[in-house]
Amino acid sequence: MSTSTGAVPTFHPHFDIFGLVVLLVVGYEFGLKATSAPQREEAVTRRQRLFFYGGVGLVLIVSSWPFHDIGEQSLFLFHMAEHLVLAFVAAPLLLMGIPRWLLRAVLRPVLPGVKLLTRPIVALFLFNATLGLIHVPAIVELMVESSTAHFIAHSVLFGTALLMWFPVLGPIPDVVHLPPFLRIGYLFLQSLVPTIPASFLTLGDQPLYKVYETFPRLGGLSAHTDQILAGLLMKFGGGLLLWSVMAAIFFRWHADDQRPERTSTVASLRQWW
Repeated sequence: MSTSTGAVPTFHPHFDIFGLVVLLVVGYEFGLKATSAPQREEAVTRRQRLFFYGGVGLVLIVSSWPFHDIGEQSLFLFHMAEHLVLAFVAAPLLLMGIPRWLLRAVLRPVLPGVKLLTRPIVALFLFNATLGLIHVPAIVELMVESSTAHFIAHSVLFGTALLMWFPVLGPIPDVVHLPPFLRIGYLFLQSLVPTIPASFLTLGDQPLYKVYETFPRLGGLSAHTDQILAGLLMKFGGGLLLWSVMAAIFFRWHADDQRPERTSTVASLRQWW
């Protein structure tokens, strides 16, 4: 087992990520200019731009050198951090950064499928099935060995994360937008599910991902310690992010004078299935 101290991987450009970032930025700016906002609705706010470019910036930071390369060539901890940032920070920021009218226009051709995939139970299942699958040892090793497989896996993770956030953020009126207490319950359930794979990482008595034992260990961390830290990050780091959102929803709900009507609550409960 290799525990040798490794250096930061040599710089090399990630053209796939650069291409994705350029596509997002050009598509965003072109959409704002080429599509007309409804009357009495601001085309885009400064806050929305900050959210969108913040999300894009995070995608670029965690998916390119040196962050991504450390996760792919040295520490699984960085690999895990990349997953959490993409799913729990960058994805919701992008959704909050796209004006409702623009997102609705983009999704109009596939709206029936979006309505189905963003139903809370469906979205939770798809995201957590993806999250579990990409932590299966054989898949992790494939992702490490193949940059194409890594890009595809992260694209699916990011896509299903966007679906998972739809019922919470309600970015367009055509999809389910849960009332506050159901949003809290939904995110509470989401915070529990990742503890299952996290438990395998933290409680295992040997490394699950043998390929990481062959890598130079940045900082001198053993592969087993690295795995435990990654599991703790998944369990507590991911949980902290989700619980922070839950707290924000609760306090905003508490401060709101108008409580949701019972009829809308019943309708939302029915749309879970």
